[in-house]
Amino acid sequence: MNNNRRNFLKTAGTLAIGGLALSGKAASLLNFKGKHAVGIQLFTFFNVMDADVKGTLSKVSAAGYKEIESAFSKKGGYYGLKAKEFKAMVNGEGLSWKSHHVLGAPFKLPPGAKMPEGPDGKPIVIPPMANLRDNMQQLVDEAAEGGVKYLVCASTPITSLDEIKLSIDTLNKTSELAKKAGLQFCYHNHDAEFHTVEGKVPYDLFLAETDPKLVKFELDLAWAIKGGKNPVEMFKQNPGRFPLWHVKDLDAARVEILPVGSGTIDFKPIFAAAKSSGMEHFFVEHDMPKDPFASMVSSIGYINKNLIA
Repeated sequence: MNNNRRNFLKTAGTLAIGGLALSGKAASLLNFKGKHAVGIQLFTFFNVMDADVKGTLSKVSAAGYKEIESAFSKKGGYYGLKAKEFKAMVNGEGLSWKSHHVLGAPFKLPPGAKMPEGPDGKPIVIPPMANLRDNMQQLVDEAAEGGVKYLVCASTPITSLDEIKLSIDTLNKTSELAKKAGLQFCYHNHDAEFHTVEGKVPYDLFLAETDPKLVKFELDLAWAIKGGKNPVEMFKQNPGRFPLWHVKDLDAARVEILPVGSGTIDFKPIFAAAKSSGMEHFFVEHDMPKDPFASMVSSIGYINKNLIA
């Protein structure tokens, strides 16, 4: 993954992580009844989904996934649809829509960065995106209309302490609105949140300066590991704070994102500690894969064979 792509993902916050299925002995560790549903983050299909939303959802369902988490679409809205329209389409394919990603602040590329290229080799063109800082009530209302349980801030500016403080204020205000709308608000990380900014670690500040009941966290396992963290230790330090997970794999250099089971992350001890994390849903994700459908099949195949048995 090149630096431009990585910077885009960190800024736009449209990454999201993976889902795993558990049953039998593994399920008992999570205190689940029976086999847990496997979810997928639809950003996996960023370059293809807008051309055939229904067809993409159909393939997701056919692969064995049961839950989805939505994210940014080049069509805007919910892949060019209103929330209720998208929900009906998701349900029509035998899927359950659990969560939706939004940006914490207006999108802008870092200085010197360029937009990543799409399948045609040209820079991606994106429409204006609503964000929590400017469109908080709108985004909360739309998610509530769609019937999702979770609204997730995909990313927020953290390059200075002033930005971090403003972001924390946005998270706290959104969490109050989300509660009134019947939603659980969460924050999704990349690796930058674990790096020191003016002597402080942004993720530590997010944990400490938000209400544990109102602001939960969607832990992107791979990005946390890339940031030098051990998810199991994070669960011990903040039990019950991580109801959502993103699951993707990384190569040995912690640079290239891979299908689950194709890289170097050992997921078994992480899932063995899932009960302490408070995890309720998890979503498979592979951002910008060459073949998203092959990737999703590979990931769920590994999960069913190695993380359920």
